[in-house]
Amino acid sequence: MRCPFCGHEDSQVKDSRPADDGASIRRRRACIECGARFTTFERIQLRDLVVLKSDGRAEAFDREKIIKAMHIALRKRPVADQKIEQAANSIVRQLETLGDNEISSSKIGELVMKALTQLDVIGYIRFASVYKNFREPDDFNDFLEEIERLQVKNKEGIE
Repeated sequence: MRCPFCGHEDSQVKDSRPADDGASIRRRRACIECGARFTTFERIQLRDLVVLKSDGRAEAFDREKIIKAMHIALRKRPVADQKIEQAANSIVRQLETLGDNEISSSKIGELVMKALTQLDVIGYIRFASVYKNFREPDDFNDFLEEIERLQVKNKEGIE
C-alpha cells in the first residue's frame, strides 16, 4: 500500500480489525520509509459494476458518489456518518446481488431515495428535488403532497 505522505510503495500492517459496519476491515499501517501511520479499509467486492448513464455513457461504479450525494442531501441534518455508511453498504450489496454488471443510474437513484426515506425525510426531499429535476414550484408541491399521502397511509397501516 502506497504511503499517502511520502509516496513510498510499501507499508507494514500494525493492526487489523473489523470496521464498525462489519462489512469491511480496518487496517492501521506504518510506512517503512517515513514512519507515518495511516488507516485503510478493505471491502468485499462481488463484481465490477458499470453504471449506464441516461445519456448512454457507461462508467465504472463509484461507491463514494453515493456517499457524497447522501452527505449533500443530509447536510446539517441529524444523521450520523455511520448511518450513511451503512446505507451505502446496503445499496452496494443490493446492486451486487442484482446479478447484472450493468446498472442504470436511475436504479441507483431509486435505491438512494429509498434509503434516504428511512434516514431522514428532509434529506429525501432534497435528493428527490435534484434527482427528479423539479423545474417549477408546482413540481415541488405535487411531490410534497405525495409524501404527505404516503405518510398518512403509513400511519394508518401501523395503527
